[in-house]
Amino acid sequence: MKKLVLMALITSLMACSGDIKLEQHNGKNFCVAINSTAGEMDFEINAEKAPVTAQNFLDYINAGHYDGTIFHRVIENFVIQGGGHTADMTEKSTREAIVNEANNGLSNKRGTIAMAREMAPNTATSQFYINHKDNPRLDFVSENDGRSWGYAVFGRILAGEDVLDAIAKVKTHDLDAEFKDVPVEPVVVESIRVIHCPN
Repeated sequence: MKKLVLMALITSLMACSGDIKLEQHNGKNFCVAINSTAGEMDFEINAEKAPVTAQNFLDYINAGHYDGTIFHRVIENFVIQGGGHTADMTEKSTREAIVNEANNGLSNKRGTIAMAREMAPNTATSQFYINHKDNPRLDFVSENDGRSWGYAVFGRILAGEDVLDAIAKVKTHDLDAEFKDVPVEPVVVESIRVIHCPN
């Protein structure tokens, strides 16, 4: 989303309803700020190449789902993952899973945001991860190659790479067989909100 008119429209819609829907800005890309106790990271969300994933992300933002969640899995030189658990590791309830858009041509490069999921391809709900380095092995290859279907990238970082690096370097520990690489001191997502994209 580049045009000021479009940004003004989104701001007006937010003021009126508190909710944003893709059809309100014609499916164009939009931007969000992830505010955490480690600082702010801004992202452009690719609603053109990942429309289902982008709308799903907006639905969770509109519901305030991410407020108070943590980055519960942090692996330096791999990913930081969040969007599903509170600081006491309670898992938040979610909407139904969405279709996997990993075949949209976007790659798991450093600073991109993508959907976390279970082993089956169409199991992503609210959890997302941010690539701390290029991770091409997480990309879609083909439906018939006998490998994993890939993980759907739906945006890229615009500002706050220093925050990404700082989170990736926090001290972690394993709580049990399920929860590994958990920050010793929680990195809390205070809010995720829609913002104006830079010109």
